[in-house]
Amino acid sequence: MNGETRTKSNGRPMSVLVVDDEEPFRLLIERRLANSKHHVECVASGEAALDRLSDRTFDVVLLDLRMPGIGGLETLRRIRDEHISCEVVVLTGEPDYDDCVEAMKLGAFHYLRKPTEPALIEDTLRRAVEHLWLRRENVALRRMLEPERVPEFIGESPVICNVVDRMKQAAPTDARVVILGESGTGKGLLARTLHELSRRRGKPFLDVHCGALADELLESELVGHERGAFTGAVNAKQGLFELADGGTLFLDEFAEMSPEMQTKLLKVLEGGEFRRVGGVRALRVEVRVLVATNRHLDELVRTGRLREDLLHRIDVIRITLPPLRERPEDIPRFVEHFLGQHQRRGLSAKALTPQAMRVLQAYPWPGNVRELANTIERLMILSPRPTIDVDDLPENLRARKLSSATDDSLAEAERRHVLRVFESTGGNLTAAARRLGVDRGTLNRKLKQWEGGGVRPGPT
Repeated sequence: MNGETRTKSNGRPMSVLVVDDEEPFRLLIERRLANSKHHVECVASGEAALDRLSDRTFDVVLLDLRMPGIGGLETLRRIRDEHISCEVVVLTGEPDYDDCVEAMKLGAFHYLRKPTEPALIEDTLRRAVEHLWLRRENVALRRMLEPERVPEFIGESPVICNVVDRMKQAAPTDARVVILGESGTGKGLLARTLHELSRRRGKPFLDVHCGALADELLESELVGHERGAFTGAVNAKQGLFELADGGTLFLDEFAEMSPEMQTKLLKVLEGGEFRRVGGVRALRVEVRVLVATNRHLDELVRTGRLREDLLHRIDVIRITLPPLRERPEDIPRFVEHFLGQHQRRGLSAKALTPQAMRVLQAYPWPGNVRELANTIERLMILSPRPTIDVDDLPENLRARKLSSATDDSLAEAERRHVLRVFESTGGNLTAAARRLGVDRGTLNRKLKQWEGGGVRPGPT
C-alpha cells in the first residue's frame, strides 16, 4: 500500500463510526478525520449505529451518550453484548459523571466532554485504535501459542460438521473462498471465522453488501476516490481494498454486482492493483478475498448474470451452508443459545416445552437462523410466563399442526408462510423482510417468482 496515505497510528488509517444526533457536530468530525485520510461514516442514532456495525467492521466508535431512541449507554451495552470488536469513545454534553463511570464499566475506552476540540477528539480516537490493535495482536500471539481452536458453530448435525471440517481446511490458506447459502444461514459468520482462524487474524476484516449499493457508490466503497472525482467528493477517501491491506475483504452477495463492476473487480483480483475513482496512480494491496451469494452460481453464469472468468478467479474453495430446515436436530441448540443470550441482556429466564420445541423443529424457517433468532427474541419479550408453550408461539407457527407437517412440500409451506407475513404488513416489502429475517432483495425475488398467483409488492 502507498505509504503517503497512512497515518501515524501504527502506520494504519482508522475506520471510525460517528454516532451523534447533532448534524453540525457529525459534519465537523467527518471533515476533520477525512482530511487526515481516515475512513469515516456518520449516523444519527443508536439504532442506525447497531445496524451499521452488523454490516461492517470499524476500529472505533465515537458515541454520544444523549440521543433520542436507544441512548448511548444502551448502544454501548449492545455493542459489548454482541461482542463487536471495536473501541468506543463516549461523548457527553452534560456533567453527568455517573453515566461516564457506567460507560467505562461497560468497556468504553475513554469519555470526552462537549464541546471538545477536534484535535483532542482525533488524538483520543488514535489512542483508542492503538489500544485496539495492541489487543488484537496480543490475542493473535496467544492463539499462535495455543492449540488450534475453532469458534463454535452451533449444532452437531452431520451437515454442519462437514462445514466446520471444510472451514478448518480452508482457513490457514490464502485461497479465495465462495460461501453459498440462503439468506440468514450465517455466511457472514463463516467469513469472519475463516479470517479469525487464518494468519491474517491480527489484521483488518472488512465487509460490504454488494447488492445494497449502486455501482458508483460500490466502486467508491471498494477502491476509494480522489477529491473532486465526482459531485460531493469534497475529500479523498480510501476504499475497502486499501483499508483491508494485509487482512481479509468479504464481498457479500457479490453476484448482485453489475457486469461492469464485475469487470473492475476481476482486474483487481488478477493484478492486485487498482486506481481510486478519479485517480491516476496505481495502488497495490495484498488482501484475501472471500465472497458469498444466495444464488446458484452455474445458473448465474448460464444466464449471463455472472462473468465466467470472474467465477474461475474466485472459485477456489466452495463451502455451502445448509438451510435450517435441513438440520432440524440443531434447532434446540440454537434456541438454548438465543434464550441465554437474551437472559444475559436482562430479560427474564424462559424455557420451551417439548411440544413447542417440536413445532419449531417441524417449521421450514424460510428466513433460516435469522428468522429463528427474531422469533426467540419476540417470545422472550412478549411471553407472560416463564415456560413457553405452543399457545405462546406466533400464529404462523401454531397454524402449522404437527400432524400435517408433511402434507405439503417445503417449498409450498415456505410460500404460504412468506405470503401470509407479506399480507399482514399491508404489502410493505421492507417490513415483511424485517419480520421474516431476510434481506429485502431475497424477499423481492421470491415474490416475483409467485407473481402468477396475484402477489405484487406494495409500499417499500
